[in-house]
Amino acid sequence: MTLRECYEMMCGDYEGVTGRLVSESLVRKFALKFLNDPSFWQLQAAIESGDGAEAFRASHTLKGICLNLGFTALFDASSDLTEKLRGNNTLDDESKSLFARVHEEYDRTIQAIEKLDPQ
Repeated sequence: MTLRECYEMMCGDYEGVTGRLVSESLVRKFALKFLNDPSFWQLQAAIESGDGAEAFRASHTLKGICLNLGFTALFDASSDLTEKLRGNNTLDDESKSLFARVHEEYDRTIQAIEKLDPQ
């Protein structure tokens, strides 16, 4: 799968990220590095343990990474969760529902990246 197709599969902003990072090889490099980024797993652990402050920090980090890499759908989901958690150290059903959406978009993003053609 090409990088453009990968971004289409994950509902990402291919044009925006290649415009910012200039080189498709640089975008590919950072997208592949995302496979090892711990932010999502830190967020999941915080949600499971009920730690709202840590969940906010992890979702905020994930949101920033997704913004920089043009992972639009995952950015939108993590942004909604970040705003819900901002200034709120308790996790409620809405927070958990928003996390489920983050999880869904994370899975889609990871699956797309894993299908990239080897370079």
